[in-house]
Amino acid sequence: MGSTIAIAELMTRSGVSFGTSGARGLAAAMTDRVCYAYTAAFLQHLATLGEIRQGDRVALAGDLRPSTPRILAACAAAVADRGCAPVHCGAIPTPAVANWALREGIASLMVTGSHIPDDRNGIKFYRPVGEILKPDEAGIRAQSVSLPPGCFTSDGALLHPPRPVASPAAYRAYAKRYRDFFPAGCLAGRRIAIYEHSTVAREAFAEVLAALGAEVIPLGRAERFVPVDTEAIRAEDVALARRWASEVGFDAIVSADGDGDRPLVGDEHGTWLRGDVAGIHAARYLGADTVVTPVSSNTALERSGWFGTTVRTRIGSPFVIAGMQQARGRCVVGYEANGGFLTGSEIVRDGRRLPPLPTRDALIVALAVLDLAVGHGVAVSALAALLPSRCTASDRLKDFPTATAQQRIAELAGGGAAAVEAVFTNLGAVREIDQTDGLRIGFAGGDIVHLRPSGNAPELRCYVEADSEERAAALLQRCLHELERWRS
Repeated sequence: MGSTIAIAELMTRSGVSFGTSGARGLAAAMTDRVCYAYTAAFLQHLATLGEIRQGDRVALAGDLRPSTPRILAACAAAVADRGCAPVHCGAIPTPAVANWALREGIASLMVTGSHIPDDRNGIKFYRPVGEILKPDEAGIRAQSVSLPPGCFTSDGALLHPPRPVASPAAYRAYAKRYRDFFPAGCLAGRRIAIYEHSTVAREAFAEVLAALGAEVIPLGRAERFVPVDTEAIRAEDVALARRWASEVGFDAIVSADGDGDRPLVGDEHGTWLRGDVAGIHAARYLGADTVVTPVSSNTALERSGWFGTTVRTRIGSPFVIAGMQQARGRCVVGYEANGGFLTGSEIVRDGRRLPPLPTRDALIVALAVLDLAVGHGVAVSALAALLPSRCTASDRLKDFPTATAQQRIAELAGGGAAAVEAVFTNLGAVREIDQTDGLRIGFAGGDIVHLRPSGNAPELRCYVEADSEERAAALLQRCLHELERWRS
């Protein structure tokens, strides 16, 4: 006899719950039984929306984490047991499977923990019309699912996991998307390094860059998973890029996080561009007139004067997507401080058309920035001079309980300007307090400090903005020093 599981209860019991990018948790907690139940609940939610029927295909893909193949098998078993046909797309970027599924009009999911350590993992879900949003998360959470009898061991492992054979269709469509849109030979004569580490996007980067004429230099391939966070770049990744620039020599270096939806773009000196700066350049290259981005992104966006409309949202791609859906513009795009870039409308450039892809993508940013530099006849490092001088920095305090972070931030916000000025002494008078997402504080001298709990892990994130890189770096270290006191 089977059993029935209430998803809301399962979230609490397992510790696997929705964050800013799908369901995530410790890999050990994401047992086959838990992942099967989540997938079944997702499909049931789609059925209530009338978006899936018996026999429909569901696309599945995953990153290169060691736990991903097992979780994929559990998800595929749930799809098959619900009378649908799992289409295994292999180890490919999240935007690749999302793009193909969107074009095919089918549901999809991606097993990935993105940038977080490999002792954790996650599942991103996509409706046939695109990434699930916050109302969909609530709909999935409200489901109760039935598990078939004799399917799992006592510790939650599948007794007979399926053995999938991957289809190349999604990967091929993704690579073709950018080979066809960007001008043929636009990167001819450019030496572009790829920091491969364990990103599942490394093959797509290499293929498309080479197809556009670049000389591709692969560097740093890792056999074990490397948790590269494009929003809080590790010191070792900063040092690696600069050393390679000196030893190998290149015109630019590119990379992505684990699932290929957040980019890293570096200049000829091996200096990584901030994701929100790269996003501004990509939006300009694509001819956007409306840009949607979270409150944490660099305010050079507005100061540049390049865009007719800018919209600020809470942090997380679901909020950016919702903002794009509500925006009214000829060319609507969105991006996040982590560099993930979304297109909310068809892009038309020199007669070439790029269909919308309203989910984070890394490859489009790298290609847009590189071709923008080519078009201006300058090195990638020189693109900084096109923007107002506003510099951002970010980092996080790890192993900081979410509840504690929420409480401390709420207490600080409740105390108003006086409380803020008492904590962050010598930063001057508080000019503005914004609680759109966490606590964002603007000081009279132009400095900005933004605090919020991470939506993906027990971390307290700190973002700062100032008029120079030196000021931003010093401001970040000072803030982190003050925030360390919150642990006690």
